[in-house]
Amino acid sequence: MNRSNAGDGANLLALRSHNTALVLDLLRTAGAEGISRLELAERTGLTPQAVSKITARLRGEGLAAEAGRRASTGGKPRTVLRLVPGAGHALGVHLDRDELRAVLVDLDGAVVGERCAPLDLGAGAEVVLAGVARAARELVAEVLGPPVAERPGPPGAEGPRTPATEVPGAWVGGERDSGAGGPGERTSGTSDPGERASGEREPGESASEERVSEERAAEGRVSCAGEGAPPGAALDAAPTLLGLGVALPGPLDHVRGVLHRVTGFPEWDGYPLRDALARRLGVPVVVDKDTNAAALGLAIGGGSADGGRGGGSFAYLHLGTGLGAGLVFGGRVHRGARTGAGEFGHQVVQLDGPPCTCGARGCIEALCLAAVARGDLAEAARVLGAGAANLAGLLDIDLVLLGGRTVAAASEAFVHGVGAVLDARARREGGHTGAVPVRIAPGGTRAVAEGAAQLLLAPLFGRGDGG
Repeated sequence: MNRSNAGDGANLLALRSHNTALVLDLLRTAGAEGISRLELAERTGLTPQAVSKITARLRGEGLAAEAGRRASTGGKPRTVLRLVPGAGHALGVHLDRDELRAVLVDLDGAVVGERCAPLDLGAGAEVVLAGVARAARELVAEVLGPPVAERPGPPGAEGPRTPATEVPGAWVGGERDSGAGGPGERTSGTSDPGERASGEREPGESASEERVSEERAAEGRVSCAGEGAPPGAALDAAPTLLGLGVALPGPLDHVRGVLHRVTGFPEWDGYPLRDALARRLGVPVVVDKDTNAAALGLAIGGGSADGGRGGGSFAYLHLGTGLGAGLVFGGRVHRGARTGAGEFGHQVVQLDGPPCTCGARGCIEALCLAAVARGDLAEAARVLGAGAANLAGLLDIDLVLLGGRTVAAASEAFVHGVGAVLDARARREGGHTGAVPVRIAPGGTRAVAEGAAQLLLAPLFGRGDGG
């Protein structure tokens, strides 16, 4: 292996997709200013020849393009490359107990379309799935253009293009990874482009041809508002759509995409939501808890304690129609051995307290929501602070982030109340570093939906299985 500097690159065929993901992530973080091939090689630890091959593939697929030239310390100016955000899109859906919020984001994670509609999570699987499908098709039709083909037969008669065992997010530009690589790299059945010197254009490729390649990647972004998709249309006709991420209250099995006894909705127990939606829509689907999805989006987007650099730890506390937590350690979402971590709202803090919808008594969720219902936000914040203090004591986290509709409606009250409890805890313990800071999570009410979209984008940029 060739490992220099801080990168994790490896010049082995078996890790080809890993190296491509590293390059894509650097292109994304470089933004519109771009990054040169030499800088990519230095920061990944890959050879300049390997970087040239990878960037040639990415440019050929429309994922990367020239961003100009930069003066060098010697020799001719270096060509600078950038990510093409519109070359790929992901849908993110937040299923709350009473509301559906859907967003369509580009490769940068920027929201390019949004839908919000009332939803009854207890209305049954068919009603919920129909609502998700309708919002997804409307967004795709408005931003990417209406699907041109309708899946034959009744819903579910034909399985999704990608088997449930494949890693979601492995499609770019409407094609699927052949298995030789992983997220962020797909093979076309042709040999790799030849090696070239850093900063040079591919042999025979002109600047105009490169512009045409980028324009083709952007064709699907033409707005078609008002041209509604056919009711039964699959989404796999949208050439830049990577798939759909769905986030909802837990508990659930993130790996298999199967729901457990969703708090307050036991009828969902054992329902294979991922596979049901993949059959209906014809695209890869990933399912996770709402709090985990939001935490993933915050970790990638820079809302964490270390500005998204990957070393910090934080707890995202979500108070809306329920209460839960997303935990991030070392920049990665902690789901636990059985994907059950973060059931924060159902810690019992008052023995023989009021009944909770989970079946226990005295849960922090029941106490907090009861205080909100009677308009006592100070008490709700105090209860939430007690739970946050428990987490800080157990896990020694760097930061507490607050989110959810209830918090958004009274952010100052919750930041002050939770912070006061954590301050009191720090004074009792006599710590020299002060209390764990408390902040409002970026993203507002659509943070969960944006995080759900990151469940598809994260693997493309080498962020594991969406966390």
